[in-house]
Amino acid sequence: MDTQELYRRGLAIRKEIFGKEAVDKRMAAVGDYGALLQNIVDAYAYGDIWACPGMERKTRSLIVLAMTAAINRPAEFKVHVNGALNNGCTREEIREVLLLIALYCGIPASNDAHRIALETFAEKGIT
Repeated sequence: MDTQELYRRGLAIRKEIFGKEAVDKRMAAVGDYGALLQNIVDAYAYGDIWACPGMERKTRSLIVLAMTAAINRPAEFKVHVNGALNNGCTREEIREVLLLIALYCGIPASNDAHRIALETFAEKGIT
């Protein structure tokens, strides 16, 4: 598959996960300066890896939440909380991941992730 096809497939998957408006906003925010990075994200992250048939998107989302919390990337974590919810993850499943973060990566990382998750749930009206 050529990179243009990976890009088209990845952009479609990304919009399914995060919503067209959120993806368009994020891509517009970086403009021409970040266009090449966005191409890499769409083609390789979503068009290639997220498109692999070996794992459900819900599971991938939970893994990405764990990784972004563990490496202290709050902006990406928040984006992926939204994606996880769109992929069918529940508050309880997300909390279970964040408890594992406390155990294996530290309580400060888990505290930050809990706070961001709760903010995101509130924004989406999830109680």
